[in-house]
Amino acid sequence: MSNPAIVWFRQDLRLSNNPALAAALDKHERVIPVFVHEQADTAAWQHGAASCWWLHHSLKALSSSLRKLGSQLIIRSGSDSQSLLDELIAQTKATHVYWNRLYEPRHIERDKSIKQALRDRGLEVCSFNGNLLFEPWQISKNDGGPFRVFTPFWKACVKSGLPGHPDDAPENMPAVSSRVKSARLESLGLLPKIRWDLNFSDQWQPGETGAHQRLDTFLDHAVARYQDDRNRPDIDGTSMMSAHLHFGEISPQQIIEKTNQAIDINKQQGIVANAESFVREIGWREFAYHLLYHFPHTVDRPLYEHFEDFPWKKNYSANLRAWQQGQTGIPLVDAGMRQLWHTGWMHNRVRMIVASLLTKNLLIPWQQGTRWFWDTLVDADLASNTLGWQWTAGCGADAAPYFRIFNPVTQAQKFDPCGAYIRQWIPEIAALPDKYLSQPWAAPAALLDDHNIKLGNDYPAPIVDLKATRERALERYQTIKKS
Repeated sequence: MSNPAIVWFRQDLRLSNNPALAAALDKHERVIPVFVHEQADTAAWQHGAASCWWLHHSLKALSSSLRKLGSQLIIRSGSDSQSLLDELIAQTKATHVYWNRLYEPRHIERDKSIKQALRDRGLEVCSFNGNLLFEPWQISKNDGGPFRVFTPFWKACVKSGLPGHPDDAPENMPAVSSRVKSARLESLGLLPKIRWDLNFSDQWQPGETGAHQRLDTFLDHAVARYQDDRNRPDIDGTSMMSAHLHFGEISPQQIIEKTNQAIDINKQQGIVANAESFVREIGWREFAYHLLYHFPHTVDRPLYEHFEDFPWKKNYSANLRAWQQGQTGIPLVDAGMRQLWHTGWMHNRVRMIVASLLTKNLLIPWQQGTRWFWDTLVDADLASNTLGWQWTAGCGADAAPYFRIFNPVTQAQKFDPCGAYIRQWIPEIAALPDKYLSQPWAAPAALLDDHNIKLGNDYPAPIVDLKATRERALERYQTIKKS
């Protein structure tokens, strides 16, 4: 087919196992890879600052990969995707547009509108599932309704057969005409003007190559101990694939395929159970998108309506700021918040702990935590972020029981037993013995003096009494439960 086709890249910034790209290359001699950046879009849930950093480097990696294959990434920037695509279609005489589907509420509405407008003009528009194992509408309960509990949802997914055997990347691609102009990546303004991101490059390698290298490293060294080590923030026991998945630098099918290959190669005792536990985490991501699709209001409102009456605190700005800055005086919480600020990422167990403190001990609305994570996480994902915060707050699907309030002291003692994680991020108290590292306020005054530590000066005194605020939260949650 000689008519050119546009492949609209979005959250699928990869060349391998990319259904939209593969379909276009199969049917067209001329294929134009395009990324559209809606710079002036003021709608909610635009990329946060940390995600913009990742996006810049992911686009840079994709552009480099396309050039190696003889093609080019065409970048367009403006206020409206529809107008930008229309301009490209007029310039290239494209007759087909291909993309992989997105599932955030605003993207669904936008894509429906664009698809209808293009088809009304006689263009062919083809969309694919390039980001999930299953479409959100493919998995349902026996009565046809959506799931609200993870375990039966994941059992239904497994019963349906987890898809594998992903496609390879193309070996070459057709050149893009020099008449098709592209904006410079730097002109998108994705990198921060004040360079708070200087530590990010030491931690991350955005792009398809970086995604596969990180997965290979995890499967070679950590997956065999995943069930235990994934709860330990003091060691590298998790895959840290979340940002790569969010930006589509690797697909969930590819992760499952490589994990199965690792099981076949490594016959170490226990690897099967550990690998299945890891794949189950991919299932949680699927569940998050299932919920977001069926219950789009949950991005800023609780799944269960009765929870909208929960009596949150009214004046909480000082406590919120202390939480954001890692200055609560509770070491494990502050360590997590500082890790987030310096690396754009936080260990998952610590995410639950800091979220529990915010919503239950401080009684600050979970939406405040969602927004802060959205701006500071490189892996900020609307579906996963929403699920995680509503789970901890107790107002969403598969939510933690209302009486589940994480104790950051006992959590630190159990999962950071030698204090390596706290010492890394809270150097002010690093000299304390392990016994007091998770609760410096319990240390004898003489010991604090010996180490020249003054709580409230060198390191904050706790902004809340953990025991008293736990009891207060239980009383309020019990009231909501009865209603």
